Amino acid sequence: MGRLRVMLAALAVYTMGVFPLQAGTLDTIKERGSIKLGYRSDGKPFSFETDDGKPAGYSVELCRRVAEAVKDHLQLADLTVEFVQVTASNRLEMVENGSIDLECGLTTNTLSRQERVGFSQLIFITGAEMLIRRESGTTSLEEVAGRRIAVLENTTTERGLLRTLQRKKIEAEVVAVSSHDEGLAMLEEGTIDAYFGDRAVLILLGLKSKNPKSLSLSGRFYSYEPYALVMRKGDEAFRLVVDRALARLYRSGKVEGIYRTWFGETQPSDILQALFILEGLPE
Repeated sequence: MGRLRVMLAALAVYTMGVFPLQAGTLDTIKERGSIKLGYRSDGKPFSFETDDGKPAGYSVELCRRVAEAVKDHLQLADLTVEFVQVTASNRLEMVENGSIDLECGLTTNTLSRQERVGFSQLIFITGAEMLIRRESGTTSLEEVAGRRIAVLENTTTERGLLRTLQRKKIEAEVVAVSSHDEGLAMLEEGTIDAYFGDRAVLILLGLKSKNPKSLSLSGRFYSYEPYALVMRKGDEAFRLVVDRALARLYRSGKVEGIYRTWFGETQPSDILQALFILEGLPE
Protein backbone atom coordinates (compact mmCIF):
# COMPACT_ATOMS: atom_id res chain seq x y z
CA MET A 1 0.00 0.00 0.00
CA GLY A 2 2.85 2.35 0.86
CA ARG A 3 4.48 1.63 -2.48
CA LEU A 4 1.22 2.38 -4.29
CA ARG A 5 0.96 5.77 -2.55
CA VAL A 6 4.51 6.63 -3.62
CA MET A 7 3.71 5.67 -7.21
CA LEU A 8 0.52 7.75 -7.23
CA ALA A 9 2.33 10.74 -5.76
CA ALA A 10 5.06 10.43 -8.37
CA LEU A 11 2.44 10.20 -11.12
CA ALA A 12 0.72 13.34 -9.83
CA VAL A 13 4.00 15.29 -9.84
CA TYR A 14 4.77 14.02 -13.36
CA THR A 15 1.33 14.94 -14.62
CA MET A 16 1.59 18.46 -13.22
CA GLY A 17 4.93 18.80 -14.96
CA VAL A 18 3.58 17.68 -18.32
CA PHE A 19 0.24 19.49 -18.00
CA PRO A 20 0.88 22.56 -15.82
CA LEU A 21 -2.21 23.81 -14.04
CA GLN A 22 -3.41 27.16 -15.33
CA ALA A 23 -4.86 29.61 -12.86
CA GLY A 24 -8.46 30.58 -13.51
CA THR A 25 -9.22 34.08 -14.73
CA LEU A 26 -11.03 35.01 -11.51
CA ASP A 27 -8.04 33.87 -9.42
CA THR A 28 -5.69 35.89 -11.62
CA ILE A 29 -7.87 38.99 -11.40
CA LYS A 30 -8.11 38.71 -7.63
CA GLU A 31 -4.36 38.30 -7.20
CA ARG A 32 -3.60 41.10 -9.64
CA GLY A 33 -6.25 43.44 -8.26
CA SER A 34 -7.26 44.44 -11.76
CA ILE A 35 -9.21 43.22 -14.76
CA LYS A 36 -7.76 43.71 -18.25
CA LEU A 37 -10.32 44.60 -20.90
CA GLY A 38 -9.40 44.57 -24.58
CA TYR A 39 -10.95 47.22 -26.82
CA ARG A 40 -10.78 48.27 -30.46
CA SER A 41 -10.04 51.85 -31.47
CA ASP A 42 -11.83 51.55 -34.81
CA GLY A 43 -15.13 49.81 -34.02
CA LYS A 44 -17.53 52.68 -33.39
CA PRO A 45 -20.17 52.53 -31.91
CA PHE A 46 -19.17 49.24 -30.25
CA SER A 47 -15.57 49.89 -29.28
CA PHE A 48 -13.52 52.99 -30.05
CA GLU A 49 -11.47 55.86 -28.62
CA THR A 50 -12.94 59.25 -27.81
CA ASP A 51 -11.15 62.43 -28.85
CA ASP A 52 -9.30 62.41 -25.53
CA GLY A 53 -8.13 58.82 -26.05
CA LYS A 54 -10.53 57.05 -23.69
CA PRO A 55 -12.16 53.70 -24.58
CA ALA A 56 -15.90 53.97 -25.19
CA GLY A 57 -18.79 52.26 -26.92
CA TYR A 58 -21.62 49.77 -26.48
CA SER A 59 -19.38 46.73 -25.92
CA VAL A 60 -17.00 48.68 -23.70
CA GLU A 61 -19.90 49.79 -21.48
CA LEU A 62 -21.12 46.19 -21.19
CA CYS A 63 -17.63 45.18 -20.09
CA ARG A 64 -17.55 47.94 -17.48
CA ARG A 65 -20.75 46.45 -16.03
CA VAL A 66 -19.13 42.99 -16.11
CA ALA A 67 -16.11 44.39 -14.23
CA GLU A 68 -18.44 45.63 -11.49
CA ALA A 69 -20.00 42.16 -11.28
CA VAL A 70 -16.55 40.57 -11.01
CA LYS A 71 -15.62 42.95 -8.19
CA ASP A 72 -18.79 42.03 -6.30
CA HIS A 73 -18.33 38.31 -6.96
CA LEU A 74 -14.76 38.39 -5.63
CA GLN A 75 -15.85 40.60 -2.71
CA LEU A 76 -13.14 43.14 -3.46
CA ALA A 77 -13.18 46.61 -1.98
CA ASP A 78 -11.71 47.92 -5.22
CA LEU A 79 -10.92 46.57 -8.66
CA THR A 80 -8.83 48.48 -11.19
CA VAL A 81 -10.03 48.35 -14.78
CA GLU A 82 -7.13 48.28 -17.24
CA PHE A 83 -7.93 48.86 -20.91
CA VAL A 84 -5.63 47.27 -23.50
CA GLN A 85 -5.96 48.15 -27.17
CA VAL A 86 -6.36 45.22 -29.56
CA THR A 87 -6.89 44.91 -33.31
CA ALA A 88 -8.99 42.72 -35.55
CA SER A 89 -5.83 40.74 -36.29
CA ASN A 90 -4.53 40.08 -32.76
CA ARG A 91 -7.65 40.12 -30.54
CA LEU A 92 -7.99 36.34 -30.21
CA GLU A 93 -4.27 35.90 -29.61
CA MET A 94 -4.39 38.54 -26.87
CA VAL A 95 -7.08 36.50 -25.11
CA GLU A 96 -5.21 33.22 -25.59
CA ASN A 97 -1.89 34.47 -24.19
CA GLY A 98 -3.48 36.21 -21.20
CA SER A 99 -2.72 39.78 -22.28
CA ILE A 100 -6.40 40.55 -21.69
CA ASP A 101 -9.10 38.85 -19.61
CA LEU A 102 -12.04 39.87 -21.79
CA GLU A 103 -12.28 41.29 -25.31
CA CYS A 104 -14.91 44.01 -25.63
CA GLY A 105 -15.36 44.72 -29.30
CA LEU A 106 -17.38 43.50 -32.25
CA THR A 107 -16.30 39.89 -32.52
CA THR A 108 -18.58 37.36 -34.19
CA ASN A 109 -19.08 34.10 -32.32
CA THR A 110 -18.26 31.31 -34.79
CA LEU A 111 -17.75 27.57 -34.36
CA SER A 112 -14.21 27.75 -35.72
CA ARG A 113 -13.28 30.51 -33.26
CA GLN A 114 -14.68 28.39 -30.42
CA GLU A 115 -11.78 26.01 -31.08
CA ARG A 116 -9.47 28.76 -29.80
CA VAL A 117 -11.42 30.90 -27.32
CA GLY A 118 -14.59 31.06 -25.25
CA PHE A 119 -17.56 33.36 -25.79
CA SER A 120 -20.14 35.00 -23.56
CA GLN A 121 -23.84 35.12 -24.30
CA LEU A 122 -24.61 37.14 -27.41
CA ILE A 123 -24.52 40.91 -27.02
CA PHE A 124 -25.63 42.02 -30.49
CA ILE A 125 -26.84 40.70 -33.84
CA THR A 126 -26.16 42.35 -37.17
CA GLY A 127 -25.24 41.37 -40.72
CA ALA A 128 -22.91 42.43 -43.49
CA GLU A 129 -23.93 44.69 -46.33
CA MET A 130 -22.39 47.41 -48.49
CA LEU A 131 -21.86 51.14 -48.10
CA ILE A 132 -21.86 52.67 -51.55
CA ARG A 133 -21.53 55.98 -53.34
CA ARG A 134 -24.96 56.89 -54.70
CA GLU A 135 -23.49 58.03 -58.01
CA SER A 136 -21.91 54.61 -58.62
CA GLY A 137 -25.29 52.96 -59.07
CA THR A 138 -24.02 49.86 -57.24
CA THR A 139 -26.78 48.35 -55.12
CA SER A 140 -25.96 44.63 -55.11
CA LEU A 141 -22.96 42.32 -55.15
CA GLU A 142 -23.78 41.33 -58.72
CA GLU A 143 -23.17 44.95 -59.70
CA VAL A 144 -19.65 45.03 -58.26
CA ALA A 145 -18.48 42.61 -60.97
CA GLY A 146 -15.33 44.07 -62.49
CA ARG A 147 -15.14 46.76 -59.81
CA ARG A 148 -13.25 47.29 -56.55
CA ILE A 149 -14.78 46.54 -53.14
CA ALA A 150 -12.99 46.96 -49.80
CA VAL A 151 -13.42 45.05 -46.54
CA LEU A 152 -11.72 44.99 -43.14
CA GLU A 153 -8.93 42.40 -43.09
CA ASN A 154 -8.85 39.32 -40.84
CA THR A 155 -12.59 39.34 -40.09
CA THR A 156 -15.50 36.98 -40.63
CA THR A 157 -16.88 39.71 -42.88
CA GLU A 158 -13.87 39.41 -45.20
CA ARG A 159 -14.16 35.63 -45.35
CA GLY A 160 -17.91 35.86 -45.91
CA LEU A 161 -17.45 38.32 -48.78
CA LEU A 162 -14.89 36.10 -50.52
CA ARG A 163 -17.11 33.02 -50.13
CA THR A 164 -20.16 34.86 -51.44
CA LEU A 165 -18.32 36.22 -54.48
CA GLN A 166 -16.98 32.75 -55.23
CA ARG A 167 -20.40 31.11 -54.80
CA LYS A 168 -22.10 33.66 -57.03
CA LYS A 169 -19.18 33.49 -59.52
CA ILE A 170 -18.69 37.24 -59.33
CA GLU A 171 -15.24 38.50 -60.31
CA ALA A 172 -14.38 41.65 -58.40
CA GLU A 173 -11.18 43.13 -56.95
CA VAL A 174 -11.31 42.79 -53.16
CA VAL A 175 -9.14 45.25 -51.25
CA ALA A 176 -8.34 44.37 -47.61
CA VAL A 177 -7.98 47.46 -45.39
CA SER A 178 -6.62 47.74 -41.86
CA SER A 179 -9.36 50.01 -40.47
CA HIS A 180 -12.92 51.13 -41.19
CA ASP A 181 -11.71 54.72 -41.49
CA GLU A 182 -9.36 53.65 -44.28
CA GLY A 183 -12.24 51.98 -46.09
CA LEU A 184 -14.43 55.08 -45.72
CA ALA A 185 -11.66 57.34 -47.04
CA MET A 186 -11.20 55.14 -50.12
CA LEU A 187 -14.95 55.17 -50.76
CA GLU A 188 -15.11 58.96 -50.46
CA GLU A 189 -12.11 59.33 -52.79
CA GLY A 190 -13.69 57.04 -55.35
CA THR A 191 -10.83 54.52 -55.37
CA ILE A 192 -13.34 51.78 -54.48
CA ASP A 193 -16.97 51.37 -55.52
CA ALA A 194 -18.28 49.85 -52.28
CA TYR A 195 -17.23 49.13 -48.72
CA PHE A 196 -18.40 45.81 -47.26
CA GLY A 197 -18.97 45.61 -43.49
CA ASP A 198 -21.38 45.04 -40.63
CA ARG A 199 -24.47 47.20 -41.02
CA ALA A 200 -24.28 48.80 -37.56
CA VAL A 201 -20.71 49.95 -38.26
CA LEU A 202 -21.53 51.18 -41.77
CA ILE A 203 -24.36 53.38 -40.49
CA LEU A 204 -21.97 55.26 -38.20
CA LEU A 205 -19.33 55.49 -40.95
CA GLY A 206 -21.84 57.03 -43.31
CA LEU A 207 -22.97 59.58 -40.74
CA LYS A 208 -19.42 60.74 -40.04
CA SER A 209 -18.41 60.96 -43.69
CA LYS A 210 -17.60 64.30 -45.30
CA ASN A 211 -20.84 64.19 -47.30
CA PRO A 212 -23.31 61.71 -45.76
CA LYS A 213 -25.90 62.36 -48.48
CA SER A 214 -23.50 61.05 -51.11
CA LEU A 215 -23.44 57.60 -49.50
CA SER A 216 -26.10 54.98 -48.87
CA LEU A 217 -26.53 51.38 -47.76
CA SER A 218 -27.26 48.68 -50.29
CA GLY A 219 -30.28 47.55 -48.26
CA ARG A 220 -29.44 43.85 -48.45
CA PHE A 221 -27.88 41.58 -45.80
CA TYR A 222 -25.24 39.10 -46.93
CA SER A 223 -24.34 37.43 -43.64
CA TYR A 224 -25.36 36.74 -40.04
CA GLU A 225 -23.03 38.29 -37.43
CA PRO A 226 -23.77 37.39 -33.78
CA TYR A 227 -21.41 39.40 -31.54
CA ALA A 228 -20.19 38.21 -28.13
CA LEU A 229 -17.50 39.06 -25.58
CA VAL A 230 -14.38 36.90 -25.84
CA MET A 231 -12.60 35.12 -22.99
CA ARG A 232 -10.20 32.27 -22.43
CA LYS A 233 -11.50 28.90 -23.55
CA GLY A 234 -12.74 26.48 -20.90
CA ASP A 235 -12.91 28.95 -17.99
CA GLU A 236 -16.47 28.19 -16.93
CA ALA A 237 -16.29 30.01 -13.58
CA PHE A 238 -15.38 33.30 -15.25
CA ARG A 239 -17.85 32.76 -18.11
CA LEU A 240 -20.67 32.29 -15.60
CA VAL A 241 -19.90 35.62 -13.88
CA VAL A 242 -19.83 37.36 -17.28
CA ASP A 243 -23.06 35.74 -18.48
CA ARG A 244 -24.83 36.43 -15.18
CA ALA A 245 -23.94 40.13 -15.46
CA LEU A 246 -25.25 40.28 -19.05
CA ALA A 247 -28.42 38.35 -18.22
CA ARG A 248 -29.22 40.78 -15.41
CA LEU A 249 -28.82 43.75 -17.76
CA TYR A 250 -31.15 42.07 -20.25
CA ARG A 251 -33.81 41.06 -17.70
CA SER A 252 -33.87 44.48 -16.04
CA GLY A 253 -34.16 46.34 -19.34
CA LYS A 254 -31.08 48.44 -18.48
CA VAL A 255 -29.38 47.21 -21.65
CA GLU A 256 -31.80 49.33 -23.71
CA GLY A 257 -30.48 52.46 -22.01
CA ILE A 258 -26.94 51.41 -22.87
CA TYR A 259 -28.06 50.76 -26.45
CA ARG A 260 -29.56 54.25 -26.82
CA THR A 261 -26.42 55.88 -25.44
CA TRP A 262 -24.44 54.60 -28.42
CA PHE A 263 -27.03 54.14 -31.15
CA GLY A 264 -29.24 57.15 -30.52
CA GLU A 265 -32.85 57.48 -29.43
CA THR A 266 -34.11 54.59 -31.52
CA GLN A 267 -35.68 51.27 -30.64
CA PRO A 268 -33.48 48.18 -30.91
CA SER A 269 -34.43 46.06 -33.91
CA ASP A 270 -36.95 43.26 -33.44
CA ILE A 271 -34.22 40.64 -33.64
CA LEU A 272 -32.11 42.49 -31.05
CA GLN A 273 -35.07 42.81 -28.69
CA ALA A 274 -35.63 39.08 -29.11
CA LEU A 275 -31.98 38.49 -28.23
CA PHE A 276 -32.36 40.44 -24.97
CA ILE A 277 -35.39 38.36 -24.06
CA LEU A 278 -33.85 35.00 -24.97
CA GLU A 279 -30.48 35.73 -23.34
CA GLY A 280 -32.01 37.20 -20.18
CA LEU A 281 -31.67 33.81 -18.50
CA PRO A 282 -33.30 33.38 -15.07
CA GLU A 283 -31.24 32.69 -11.97
